[in-house]
Amino acid sequence: MILPKDRDPRFITVRRGGTLQDSDHRLLAEWAADCAEHVLPLFEVAQPADVRPRQAIELTRAWVRGEITMSQARTAAGHAQAAARDLSAAARHAAYAAGQAAAVAHVAAHELGAAAYAIKAVRSAAPDGEGERAGRQECQWQREQLPDAIRDLVLDDQRLRNGICWSVFDCE
Repeated sequence: MILPKDRDPRFITVRRGGTLQDSDHRLLAEWAADCAEHVLPLFEVAQPADVRPRQAIELTRAWVRGEITMSQARTAAGHAQAAARDLSAAARHAAYAAGQAAAVAHVAAHELGAAAYAIKAVRSAAPDGEGERAGRQECQWQREQLPDAIRDLVLDDQRLRNGICWSVFDCE
């Protein structure tokens, strides 16, 4: 489980009663797409003919640009999740990261799902005994990609949800 039982109003858009501005919602989705794309090769090596996770990332970015609807992005998220179901380890986690990124259009709090699954993918792909180190490096890379406008929000979200995100955000 990566979403808390009680939704954080900071991740609910203003028009739905929360405090999240549309511009920050788009930044969260773009960052999630960056996290997922960074590990996408781990899926594509295992499943080179399956384009669903790549399409989910591309459609996330299309949603950010206003080219598609939230429903279209959410559908792409489901397709990427389906691509993961019969797989294991790094390939599975990478596909889930892509699905979580596309789901940000629907629920902004999925941004941590994309990041957490990307870290899990890197950990799974690392040589024996190197998973934790590789995961910390991926977490640090992700943090370096954070736009200033959402940096504090995401870092606080990582602190609050680290326990339900497999403690992958312990990267200091």
